[in-house]
Amino acid sequence: MTVPEIIVDEKPDPGQRQAIFTPLLNYNDSRVGPPTLLPFAVFLRDPNNHTGIGGLWAYSAYDWLFVELLFVPEAMRRHGIGSKLMRHAEDVALKRSCAGIWLDIYSFQARGFYEKLGYEIFGALDDFPKGHTRYFFRKLL
Repeated sequence: MTVPEIIVDEKPDPGQRQAIFTPLLNYNDSRVGPPTLLPFAVFLRDPNNHTGIGGLWAYSAYDWLFVELLFVPEAMRRHGIGSKLMRHAEDVALKRSCAGIWLDIYSFQARGFYEKLGYEIFGALDDFPKGHTRYFFRKLL
């Protein structure tokens, strides 16, 4: 075996990511098949000018749905809008025969909101960012 050079680059060119990502993806695909990433979104639009003001962005892969982004403007919170967005995500997950839904948030975000909807913490990373915790939630379907 030839020993490779090990080079640390603290400002790598984003294009160089492919040299790591592509072989890793190929390896994963050889073990479990391609992830078949299927994105979807639920948008919130201002009723007056129809501009985007928030919503939910998610994708399914490997029989799980990941909620990547969820945002409801502060003035519209506590009116059931976030719950409606999550119900849409759950409906899509069920339609796609997903085993469950997962997401991650920070401790300064809406932990109680997700717990109220039946999501449970399956992991936490303390001091990320410093003084806060990053929580990982899931809900089995």
